[in-house]
Amino acid sequence: MKAKFILSAIAIFCVGFVAQAQDVKIGYTNVELIMDLMPEMEQIGADIQDYSQQLQTQIQTKSADFQRQVQAYQQAAQTMTEEARNAKEQELTKVQQDLQKYQQDSEVSYQRKLQELLDPVQTKVFNAINAVAAENNYTHVFAESAGQSPILLYTRDEDKFTELVLAKLGIELPEGGAPGQQ
Repeated sequence: MKAKFILSAIAIFCVGFVAQAQDVKIGYTNVELIMDLMPEMEQIGADIQDYSQQLQTQIQTKSADFQRQVQAYQQAAQTMTEEARNAKEQELTKVQQDLQKYQQDSEVSYQRKLQELLDPVQTKVFNAINAVAAENNYTHVFAESAGQSPILLYTRDEDKFTELVLAKLGIELPEGGAPGQQ
């Protein structure tokens, strides 16, 4: 009798679990593809290229100035006192350290600028993903990346989500799809 009760409890638990599992709807999307197809990305690419070029120009200018100072020192070193040479070498070391710090700061500045430009587009894409998920009763949506193993091991074709998000954003998928599209 006790065994029947335990089996009945397990059966009810399993039926409840199966009933709950039927409410789950999983979708997957290629966020990289959506981002690449956003019209804003062309302008962002141009803006970040300009910004990168500005940083590179400033680095090259500072580097050329440093090289001129080193050459001037090398030419004048023979006629300088030891004290003057030591002072100039310390000055050149400081200039070199400042140049290296400027290069590092430029890399950080570049990354910050890129993120600043991408943030509004990412927000727009994720808002569209959330809206499409809600409109289509998805309970879970996973991202997949081109070149990496898919996160899901099995999914149905009708759970494709990328096209729905692109439609929500008013973007058409190019003829023949896009490279790496799932």
